[in-house]
Amino acid sequence: MLEGSGFGGLSGLLLLVQFFFAVVIGLYFWNLLRNQQGSKTAVSRESYKERDKLKKMRGFSLTEPLSSITRPSSFADVIGQEEGIEALRAALCGPNPQHVIIYGPPGIGKTAAARLVLEEARRNLLSPFNESSEFIEIDATTVRFDERGIADTLIGSVHDPIYQGAGPMGASGVPQPKQGAVTRAHGGVLFIDEIGELHSIQMSKLLKVLEDRKVILESAYYNQDDNNIPTHIHDIFQNGLPADFRLVGATTRMPHEISPALRSRCLEVFFRPLEEDEILKIAENALNRIGFEIEGEALKELARYATNGREAVNIVQLATGMSRSCDSDRVSLNIIERVVQSGQYSPRPFSRRPDCSGVGNVNGLAVLGPNQGLVIEVEAVTIKVGEGKGSWNATGVIEEEEMGGINRTVRRKSTAQGSVETVMTALRWVGNLDMRDYDVHINFPGGIPVDGPSAGAAMAVAVISALKNYEVDPLVAMTGEVSVRGQIKPVGGIMAKIEAARKNGLQWVIIPQDNWLQTFGEMNSIKVVPVATLEELLDLLIPGFNNNKVARLPVAGGEFPSVLDAGTF
Repeated sequence: MLEGSGFGGLSGLLLLVQFFFAVVIGLYFWNLLRNQQGSKTAVSRESYKERDKLKKMRGFSLTEPLSSITRPSSFADVIGQEEGIEALRAALCGPNPQHVIIYGPPGIGKTAAARLVLEEARRNLLSPFNESSEFIEIDATTVRFDERGIADTLIGSVHDPIYQGAGPMGASGVPQPKQGAVTRAHGGVLFIDEIGELHSIQMSKLLKVLEDRKVILESAYYNQDDNNIPTHIHDIFQNGLPADFRLVGATTRMPHEISPALRSRCLEVFFRPLEEDEILKIAENALNRIGFEIEGEALKELARYATNGREAVNIVQLATGMSRSCDSDRVSLNIIERVVQSGQYSPRPFSRRPDCSGVGNVNGLAVLGPNQGLVIEVEAVTIKVGEGKGSWNATGVIEEEEMGGINRTVRRKSTAQGSVETVMTALRWVGNLDMRDYDVHINFPGGIPVDGPSAGAAMAVAVISALKNYEVDPLVAMTGEVSVRGQIKPVGGIMAKIEAARKNGLQWVIIPQDNWLQTFGEMNSIKVVPVATLEELLDLLIPGFNNNKVARLPVAGGEFPSVLDAGTF
C-alpha cells in the first residue's frame, strides 16, 4: 500500500509539473499572440492614420506655377532651337539611334527637346524605340555616390546580408541586387542633366555600361554554388542586368571640360543662347497664358535682363504678382524695373557692334559659352620710346586658369595675354618692325571675358593701325591665332562668330584659311574671306604695309576688289 501510494503520489506530482509547464508555455504563446495582434493593430491603426493624412495632403494643392504651365509640349514651344532639334532628331529618331551630348546654357529647352524627340521616335516605325520606352531623368549634381558601393542610384548596387533591413533573404545570407537608373532606362532614354558634374568613378562605370550594354554587379557574399540563392539572382550575378539604352547628356560646360572618353562615344549637339526677339516671344507666351498685358517698353526691358527662357518666365511671374497686388492686369515698365532690381539681375551680354571707327580700333570675334558668338572691340595705342625700352600690356577681362593640388597651386597665364608677346614677335618677323621700341597698350573694353589665342589677328591689326595711324574699315571683323612666324592658325566657334558678325550688320569676316568651308562662299548676307598669313591679313586692311601686295579690302560701303571676285580666296 505504501509503495503503491508513493507511486501514485509521484505520478500526480509529474502530472502537476506537466500541467504547470503547459500553462506557462500556453501563457507565453498566448502573450506572444496578443502582442503580435496588438502590434498588427497598432500598425494598422498607424497605417490608417498616415493614409488619411496622405489623402488629406493630396486633396489640397496650390496653383500650378507659371514655369510648369509654360513648359514646352511641342517642338513649336521650344523657341530658337530649330537647328539643335533637327540634329537631335537625326541622332535619335532613325533606325540606329546614338548617344548624344547637348551643350548649351541653362533654361533654353534641352530637357524638353530630348523628351519630345523620344516621343517622336516612339511613333517612328523604323526606330527601335516603342511605346514602352521610358524617359528616365536624373541630375548629376544630386546623384548619390557612395565610395563603399552600398548605394549607387545611377549604376545600381548590391544589398548584402549584413546591411540593416536586408529582410528574410538577407537573413538567409542572400545578396540582393538593386537596380539603378541605367537599368530602369533599358529600352529607352537615360537623360542626365549636368552630366559634366558626375563623379569620376561614376563616369568610369557609366562608360563601361555604355560599352557592354549591361551592368555587372559583384558581392563578396555571392556564391554560385549556394542553392539557397534564388535562380534570378544567380542570373543577375552571372549575366548582368540589361542596360541597353541611349544616353542623352545635357551640360552647360564647354566641350573641352567633358570627359574625352564620353565625348568619343556620343554625338555632340549644340543648342544656342536665345536672342532678344526669342526672349520677347517666350515672355509674351507666358503673359498670354495667364491673361496679362505688358507695355512695349517693359517687354524690351525684360528682354534686356533675361538671358534664357527660365529667367524670362520667372521675371514674368514676379511682375504679374506685383501687378495683381496693385489690382491691375497690365505689367508696366516701373514694375519690370522693380523686379530686376530686387532680383539683382545683370544685363545680358548683348552682342552689339561696338563703335570701332578710329585709329587703333578693330572688330574682333569671340565665343561666349559653347556656341554664342560675340563681336568685341579691340583697341591699341603705340607710343615711341627709347630703343629697346618699350613695354607691352593687355587689359580688359582676360581670364586666367588656376590649378590646385595638395599644398600646391599653379596659375596659368591667359592664352589671350600670352598672344600679345606672340603678336609682337610675328610683327617683327613679318614687317621688320622692332616693337621693342614702342610702348604698346592693347585693351578689350566692354567687360566681356576674353580667353584663347583667337584674338591674335585682331590684336595685330589694331597695333599696326595705331602704328601706321590708319583707320581700319569698321565693317570688317576678324578672328585667328597668330604664330610667331606670322601664320594664321585655325580657331574654334567659326560658325557662331560669323553669325554674330552678320547679326551686327558687318559686311566682311576674315577667318583662317584652315577654317574655310565651301558653304562660306555661298553666303549672300556677309562675305567671308580666308587668309593664311599675317602678311595677307595686313595687306588686306592696312594700305602701305607691304606694297608688293595689291589685294585690299575697300573702305566701308565699297565693293570687293577684282582679285577677290576672281576666286583668289
